[in-house]
Amino acid sequence: MIKVGFITAPLHDANAVRGVGSYTRRLLPELKKQTSDFGFEIVENDTSAEIIHYPYFDLFRHTLPIFKDAKTIVTVHDVIPLEFPDHYPPGLRGWFNLQLQKLALSEVEGVITISYHCVKTIHKYLNVPHGKLKLVYEAADSIFKKISKPKNKFNLPKKFVLYVGDVNWNKNIPNLIKTCEQINYPLVMVGKQAAEVEKLDLNHAELRHLQGVDWSKVMKLGFVSAADLVDIYNLATVYCQPSFSEGFGLPVVEALACGTPVACSNTSSLPEIAGDSATYFDPHDVNDMAKAIKKAKPSTVQPKFSWAKAAAQTLQVYQEVLELV
Repeated sequence: MIKVGFITAPLHDANAVRGVGSYTRRLLPELKKQTSDFGFEIVENDTSAEIIHYPYFDLFRHTLPIFKDAKTIVTVHDVIPLEFPDHYPPGLRGWFNLQLQKLALSEVEGVITISYHCVKTIHKYLNVPHGKLKLVYEAADSIFKKISKPKNKFNLPKKFVLYVGDVNWNKNIPNLIKTCEQINYPLVMVGKQAAEVEKLDLNHAELRHLQGVDWSKVMKLGFVSAADLVDIYNLATVYCQPSFSEGFGLPVVEALACGTPVACSNTSSLPEIAGDSATYFDPHDVNDMAKAIKKAKPSTVQPKFSWAKAAAQTLQVYQEVLELV
């Protein structure tokens, strides 16, 4: 058996409640189920293994070793801060770390990413050759499904728009709040950042877009368990993903798995991921967003993603890098 050192740092740091943590938490057990079929053994955090997989890549912190003894694979989830530098200024230290990270990334054998949109942007902004880029889609966990009698644990209104995620600039939260006020739909937000927005420094360059936002009509639930989130998706009138850019858009896939109508931006990875299952809008146009939210209907077509497939494709990437001379 060939050992693969799988680095689990995103399970124990700030990423644990974000998309990178979710990716790591869901992929790892599926990899372990299938490793023997591919001749591998997954050993968590073993940096002496023949292959090392870092399931994360930080743009502005130097987390990837430049000098490596093992064949190395890195998962890059998006490069949104490089797409919109005015809204994500790295500062001098961040810029210097980015140069180190790019240097370290240039020496790895494979870069996994989660959408074709990211294949294009990683190639453009990090100069990764197309030959090293491997597309492996994420998926909704199997717990997300339509249920006949969802529990209303949080006393949610009969009709509401749901949003799940952070409040970074790319998420376009101010326009979402304006839209829900315009159509007189309550907005329910799930996520740690939204629940703690009063504690955040809105003078920070990455949070200035939230200055002046009226949160009085928004129900902020904070972080909730996966089981509770299944109920919330099933109770929602519509799920809305208003982002200017996404690397994948996992809540969209989760909402679709629960049979929830989805309205989302016509940008970045979202049309690629949701396909014909969502109703689309221009994220810069509040009126267009309002129309899409009111027009959204349950889809009979489900995106064809699974973590079992993602694990098998990841293991195939491991095989490919072993064959490199």
